[in-house]
Amino acid sequence: MNNIVALRKCQEYDLQEVLNFVSDIYKSCSGPVLMNRKVLLKPNILSDNPPEKCISTHPVVVEAMVRFLKSEGATVMIGDSPAIHTRGFRALKSGIDDICRNYNIDWVDFSIEPLVIKLRDSRIKVASVIKEVDLIISLPKLKNHELMYFTGAIKNTLGLVPGFSKAKQHARFQDRESFSRFLVYLNEKITPHFFLIDGIMSMDGRGPAQGNPVSTGVLIGSSNPLAIDIIASQIAGYKPHDIPTIHFGLSRAKWLATTDEILYDGPPLETVIKKDFRKVTITRNTNISIRFLKNRLSFLRKLERRPDFIPKQCTGCMECIKICPQNAISMHPEKKNHVVLTDTDCIRCYCCSEVCNHNAVVIRLKIFGP
Repeated sequence: MNNIVALRKCQEYDLQEVLNFVSDIYKSCSGPVLMNRKVLLKPNILSDNPPEKCISTHPVVVEAMVRFLKSEGATVMIGDSPAIHTRGFRALKSGIDDICRNYNIDWVDFSIEPLVIKLRDSRIKVASVIKEVDLIISLPKLKNHELMYFTGAIKNTLGLVPGFSKAKQHARFQDRESFSRFLVYLNEKITPHFFLIDGIMSMDGRGPAQGNPVSTGVLIGSSNPLAIDIIASQIAGYKPHDIPTIHFGLSRAKWLATTDEILYDGPPLETVIKKDFRKVTITRNTNISIRFLKNRLSFLRKLERRPDFIPKQCTGCMECIKICPQNAISMHPEKKNHVVLTDTDCIRCYCCSEVCNHNAVVIRLKIFGP
C-alpha cells in the first residue's frame, strides 16, 4: 500500500474514455500486479436500481475495470451484498448482471456459506470468497450518507458482510462514532487492494439512497482507503476531519497519520470541488454526557434528526421493517401504508431510509408528533 491518490476529470460514462482513465489511474497509483491473479470486483450495490439514480456504481465503470483487469491477465469475479439480501440476488436493474453475462464472469453470492472471522472482541460473518481470491478491488460510489455523512472506500467494504448481518452491526454499535470505529477496524482486518471511486455522477442530499444525482465529473483511485476518502470527501465539500471514519482512521495512524502524507496526482483540488454539493448537516454530539442524557430523556431525543415516514409515498413493501435492527418500526394496524416508529427504540442508524425506494422515509428534525 502507498499514499498515492490519482484523480482524473471525466464528465461522461463513455466506455472507452473511462477505460483509458482506469488504466491511467491504476498505473499512476502503482496498483498491484494483476497477471495470473484472481480478482474480486466489489461494486457498491446498496439496492438494485437503474444507473441514473446514482445509488450504485455505474455499470460503465464496472465494465471498464473488467476490461482493464482482463487485459492485464487477471481472472475476474464480481459480487456484493445489498442492504436487503435474498438468496439468488442478481444486480439486474443496475446493469451489472449484464456485464457478468457478457464477459462470462461469475457473480458471487456473499450470503452462501459466509466465513466467520474474529474482529477485535467479537466475531462477524463475511463473504467467504475473500479466501479464494488474490486481490479485492473496491468500486465505491461518491455519495452522501445520512449516518456517516459521506460514503466512500471505507464504507464500501461493509458490503463484504452479507445481508442482515450488516444491520446487526448497527444494533451493536449504536452511535455514529462507535459505528465508524467498527468500519475502520473492519477495513484494517480486510483491506481491499485497490479502490476506484465513481464520481462521474454522484449523489448529494439525502444519500445514500434518496438523494439527488449530481455531476461531479471525477474518477479517483488509490490503494489507500483513508487517503482516497480524504480526497473524495473534499470533492463533496466536506472537511475531512468532520467525517468520523476519516477522523478515527487518522487517529489510528495505520494508513496515514496526517493528510499531508497524501501524494496527490491530479488537477488542483480546488478546481474539482463541487461547491454547490448539498451536504448532510454535521451534528456535533460527541460529548458523552449529552449522548447519555439524550438516550434517556425523550424530550432531548426530539432534538435529533430522526426518520419521518410519509404515508402518501409509502407502498407498504415493509423493507424498512425488515432492515430495522431494533424492531422499532411497524405497520399501523388500521391505516393503510402508514408506518409507525417507536422512537424510544430507534437508534438513529437510518437503515430504513437506505432501503426505501419510494422516498417515503425522510431524515429530519421533528420536534412535535410521535
